[in-house]
Amino acid sequence: MEKQGNIRISSENMMPIIKKWLYSEKDIFLREIVANASDAITKLKKLVSLGEAKEEEPYKITVTTDSKEKTLTVEDNGIGMTEEEVETYITQIAFSGAADFVNKYEKAGGDGIIGHFGLGFYSAYMVSDYIEIFTKSYKDGSQGVHWSSDGNSTYSIGDCDKSTRGTKIVMHIAAEEKEFLSESTIRTLLNKYCSFMPYEIFLNPKEGEENKPVNTPVPLYAKDPKECTEEEYKTFYRDTFADYNEPLFWIHLNMDYPFRVKGILYFPKVRKQVELERGKVKLYCNQVYIADNIKEVIPEFLMLLNGVIDCPDIPLNVSRSFLQNDAQVQKIAKHITKKVADKLCALYRNDREKYESCWADLSTFIKFGCVKDDDFYKKVKDIIIYKNLAGEYRPLESFFGEEVKEEDAKNGTEPQPVYYVSDETKQAQYVKMFKDAGLDAIHCDTFIDPHFISYIEYKNPTRVRFLRIDSDVAGVLKEEGGEDESVKKIFEDVLSERKIKVKCERLKDASVPAVINVAEFMRRMSEMNSFYRMGEMPEDMTLVVNLNNPAVEALKDADEEAKNLAAEQIFLLALMNYKPLSPEDQQKFASNSVGLLERFLKK
Repeated sequence: MEKQGNIRISSENMMPIIKKWLYSEKDIFLREIVANASDAITKLKKLVSLGEAKEEEPYKITVTTDSKEKTLTVEDNGIGMTEEEVETYITQIAFSGAADFVNKYEKAGGDGIIGHFGLGFYSAYMVSDYIEIFTKSYKDGSQGVHWSSDGNSTYSIGDCDKSTRGTKIVMHIAAEEKEFLSESTIRTLLNKYCSFMPYEIFLNPKEGEENKPVNTPVPLYAKDPKECTEEEYKTFYRDTFADYNEPLFWIHLNMDYPFRVKGILYFPKVRKQVELERGKVKLYCNQVYIADNIKEVIPEFLMLLNGVIDCPDIPLNVSRSFLQNDAQVQKIAKHITKKVADKLCALYRNDREKYESCWADLSTFIKFGCVKDDDFYKKVKDIIIYKNLAGEYRPLESFFGEEVKEEDAKNGTEPQPVYYVSDETKQAQYVKMFKDAGLDAIHCDTFIDPHFISYIEYKNPTRVRFLRIDSDVAGVLKEEGGEDESVKKIFEDVLSERKIKVKCERLKDASVPAVINVAEFMRRMSEMNSFYRMGEMPEDMTLVVNLNNPAVEALKDADEEAKNLAAEQIFLLALMNYKPLSPEDQQKFASNSVGLLERFLKK
């Protein structure tokens, strides 16, 4: 005989949950219902281990779509419920069934209990007009129970003729939510939320046929690393991230104390990006998907990687403000960071050749990690490498000079500069001059390098300062005996309308008539403004005229027209070797070239 009752909702506990997540993503209801089914099986297994229940058929969860009846059904063969338990765990929504169960059977432990039975159940009303529950407890002599409600304040409960142990949830899908009656939609959601749940899940199984589960109950990350093969790691990567480029290497996390963390982090091959590309780190709780790239658990820089991390100690449904302030979560994040740093350091020590071959793919990740996480920088600072002008990788710190003493630093003494190349093609002339002079520089040619070298200067103020190779050529490649006022005046007159300084020096390379120098600080400020789209700053540009160059020397004896024409062309040549010419300067360069050819050929 059926009876009527009122659903008792503890609004104090429920409303924050509803506001936080219940209506944020409709499709999450399927995760909640299937997770409850998984919990029901886990509870039964614990009772079996305690000798309080019998283990019968293989455990499984079945999901069925019926477009004709407009229903979506999730059925398990787990612990089931009595009528009293249905009223406790379903109608008293804010009561935690899992917590009650674990307290009652504390000697069996709470491992594997995914969520709070009852809370997630009501998420199904986001897509359902009406829900029915058919359930039968594992207890001998239990009567099947039928419960139904339209999600308002009333429900019906009574007996049913269910003969098998377990629970069946029948959701009568609302007309406007008919997409959840599509098998392909449900398969996609099961793959997203339930792909690693610990029991086999079958979608619309066919009788008499061998049906394949839609999930992998024992994912690779849950296994002992010693039992996993290289091919298994690669296959898991392809299947999980749909990336058919093989990963460089991976880190298998497997920790049970002082907190539980399992997972695999993969270092993918870098696409040739111009801005930071995010990877995808999937966070799970007891093999149930929570979300991608939760920075409160996974340090931001690790999101450049692809990976799966399972943290059973993190609640399935929890606010980010909780995660930000939870000490255990912070410890987990630090542990993951340490394991990544340890792996990189081990690779550097044990297989330097592979480390160097991977550096182009690793460098952005490592540099970004250093800037974002000071502890990570301390662990990996000795394995940061750069390629020099000879194409050889060397540790960054090997380019540093001697440390400036504190009293000298106070008097303005700066550390020995480390010169760098940001674009080998554009700075080819400067590179040649450095090589010819026996000087070295490092290649800083990734988009993150400008930020990274500033960070290194900040961390090592008395040991290093970085100068781009075109910022101080006159300072490192000159000979004694510079300045010639007559030559300087020729260029100053020609460039009077341009905001550019003129300086005469005797450079070691006589083949170069002039070079452009731009002060490092002003150029960095200009690049920063451009990066943040704050408008361009004027560059502090100096034209360094090479008095050792024959063409410059010949200017003194040339007629006025030739002086002006040649001086402007020398400037444009120097400017061309510093940056692309503007359309106006390109036109001027072309007309000057024709004029100089005419004068040369008339002789």
